[in-house]
Amino acid sequence: MPVNLFTPDLTSLLPVAGVALGVTQAGIRKVDRKDLLVIKLDAGAHVAGVFTQNRFCAAPVTVAREHLAAGSGVRALVVNTGNANAGTGEQGLAHARRTCDDLAKLVSCTPVQVLPFSTGVIMEPLPVERIVACLPACIADLRVDNWFAAAQAIMTTDTLPKAASRRIKIGNTAITITGIAKGAGMIHPNMATMLGFIATDVRLSAVLVKDAVAYAAQKSFNCITVDGDTSTNDSFVLVASGKIGMTELNDVHDADYLAVREAIAAVAIQLAQAIVRDGEGATKFITVRVEAGANEDECRKVGYAIAHSPLVKTAFFASDPNLGRILAAIGYAGIADLDATQVELYLNDVLVAIRGGRNPAYQEADGQRVMKQSEITVRVVLNRGAAQTTLWTCDLSHDYVSINADYRS
Repeated sequence: MPVNLFTPDLTSLLPVAGVALGVTQAGIRKVDRKDLLVIKLDAGAHVAGVFTQNRFCAAPVTVAREHLAAGSGVRALVVNTGNANAGTGEQGLAHARRTCDDLAKLVSCTPVQVLPFSTGVIMEPLPVERIVACLPACIADLRVDNWFAAAQAIMTTDTLPKAASRRIKIGNTAITITGIAKGAGMIHPNMATMLGFIATDVRLSAVLVKDAVAYAAQKSFNCITVDGDTSTNDSFVLVASGKIGMTELNDVHDADYLAVREAIAAVAIQLAQAIVRDGEGATKFITVRVEAGANEDECRKVGYAIAHSPLVKTAFFASDPNLGRILAAIGYAGIADLDATQVELYLNDVLVAIRGGRNPAYQEADGQRVMKQSEITVRVVLNRGAAQTTLWTCDLSHDYVSINADYRS
């Protein structure tokens, strides 16, 4: 059961001019489920993406990177679930390119203007014939108001679709931002087993689209972890269709652009948090806030040492205030000159540790009270400077093992 996560309200998902979405059931891995998505873009859209840093990256990641680098303009994205097309060698690359070739014919563009994405089981051949045979059904289903179905079509072990919208005003012009994502396990920064697609109708230069997608990724998908595994397929794509009547934004320091960038990041954060809330087997949503660090890098090291620790995560699942595990994680995070006597540890509003040891006023009952809640904040104060960072994770339950043990069944 997801942690305080609910099915998106269809009426809250706003169409983005210049972006149409179509889905179908291709029977890629399971019958009677949406598993193939096409996103068609009007000419003139600017597109940028960030991808997994796993060296065993999937074939569609390789092809998508190549096609973006060609700079020919993107006219369509194709996404399948059920099969990752990763660990598939030259055959996998050929299948990804075949999918782009066939979709390009249907949308009247060149193959290099199509970006492919896959998610699912690794090291199994992509059923490319089934996919290309069903592309016309996706084209027939293309609609600007199809975001909810699109979110459903990219799910794997997700229990709920993940989608979000936001509308802001720049002067007198209303700007729309809508996005979808998938992910529940194999979640780790840089990036995670996740796919994310956000579109906006604002006119952004190609340079600013690249800046915005990198900024949003760093604030959102690079701040989450479920199990510390970095996937082969992670992809996060931003589309700026440019369909609203305003001058193109092209200055990274422009106040209007900065407002748009923050709104894009806010949608990405909502999607990223939804992934953690739907973490495989999760029962608790945990915010890890590290403050007063010498720099952001050391804050992230401490945050992820806590968030990745199986001992910490299982203690949260058991509602067991065995909080020495958190102190141990802080200590091995990799800050060579950390003065443990300066560190403070809080669990929500409860001061647990101070001056290198247990707070004399701390009571086990206070820790137990917090640990039983479904949403918990771990706050670490390093007292080394002014830097800070916030990360999101979940607990580790019996169900996580069951879900992943039975994943291919």
